[in-house]
Amino acid sequence: MNVPAFIAQRIAFNRQRSFSRFIIRLATAATALSVAAMIITVSFVNGFQNTISQKVFSFWGHIRVQEFEPSKALVAEETPLAQNQEVVRILQHTPGVKQVQAFATKSAVIDKNREIEGVMFKGVDEHYDFSNLDNFLTEGRWPRFTDSLYSKDIIVSQIVARQLNIQLNDSVNVYFISPETGKSNFRKLQVCGIYKTGIEEYDNLFAIGDIRLLRRINKWDNNEIGGYELFLNNYRDMDTLSIQLYDKLPDAWVSRTIREVYPNIFDWLNIIDVNQNVLFAIMGIIAIINLITCLLILVLERVRMVGILKALGNPDWGIQKIFLYHTAIISGRGIAIGLVAGLSICLFQQYTGFITLDESAYYVSVAPIHVVWWQVAAICLITLLVCIATLIIPTLLVKTIKPVKAIRFS
Repeated sequence: MNVPAFIAQRIAFNRQRSFSRFIIRLATAATALSVAAMIITVSFVNGFQNTISQKVFSFWGHIRVQEFEPSKALVAEETPLAQNQEVVRILQHTPGVKQVQAFATKSAVIDKNREIEGVMFKGVDEHYDFSNLDNFLTEGRWPRFTDSLYSKDIIVSQIVARQLNIQLNDSVNVYFISPETGKSNFRKLQVCGIYKTGIEEYDNLFAIGDIRLLRRINKWDNNEIGGYELFLNNYRDMDTLSIQLYDKLPDAWVSRTIREVYPNIFDWLNIIDVNQNVLFAIMGIIAIINLITCLLILVLERVRMVGILKALGNPDWGIQKIFLYHTAIISGRGIAIGLVAGLSICLFQQYTGFITLDESAYYVSVAPIHVVWWQVAAICLITLLVCIATLIIPTLLVKTIKPVKAIRFS
């Protein structure tokens, strides 16, 4: 029989009224609160990072490949490149690359009833996979490329549509400005769809249309594009793959991850990571302090028992294990309660969306949740191990107790 574990169970499940019962409940509640807070926090952080990252990736892919121009801003009109089959072959046959799509951008001004708004016109071709953007389309449809010259369809954001009072199927004048001459060409296009990503950097800036229109405006050849956007099987590989592609591409080409193009969004997500770690530290400290206080009170309340056990020949470590088992039961109970409470709140949010947010500040209107089960298990296990390891220190008080004085203690 494991005597320390047996005694610890008898003490832990003793129904007698004592002062320590209140302290035990307080320590259990503090542990449960800490575990629940950590589970909720990590699930919300995962949700934010996954949801916002996927919005960015869905619009621009994971990696952009275009001409190397160190003096030009990352979000700007591209220098035209002839579609290079050798480059396309390299991109498509790189392990981890799922999709390669051509694009080009150009500064433009949308005019509707003498109300104007500046945009960046993103041109795509008939092979472009709009399924990545389906979640963002709020009205209408994506452009059709049936016209032999160029499609006269244009997609604008909900913000631009509201500012210019644009309705679906309205005609708008789009002025394309030449940065070299300052002159503009305009085309009358029809609004075939309205999108909303919730990311103002996109919604305030981009309209989507036919790349063939940009070729005519820019007087490019029929095979010239601004660059390629790459979609990967796993977004975590984008830094590694970008470095690999940089070495394989011709000298005039460069690959950049979307994190390099829009660092402000990913910096914000990294700040959330820092906040998560700070909260973890605070919650862990709260749980440990409460359990240490609880253990000290338990030892002091059982001084006579310690004295009797010592008088009967029990070693100090055997008596220490009694209190360690006892606090393990307390912390285990708190972890179990925190696990159930934390997962319940996460699942309730996931299915009801009762926590709403300001989309202009947080890029999402409903707080996203993503529960990663191994993280939940790690939180529970690490909390238990850290608590037990830390609680060895206060059990050293047992060594200072003298059997004769302890038996007389009341």
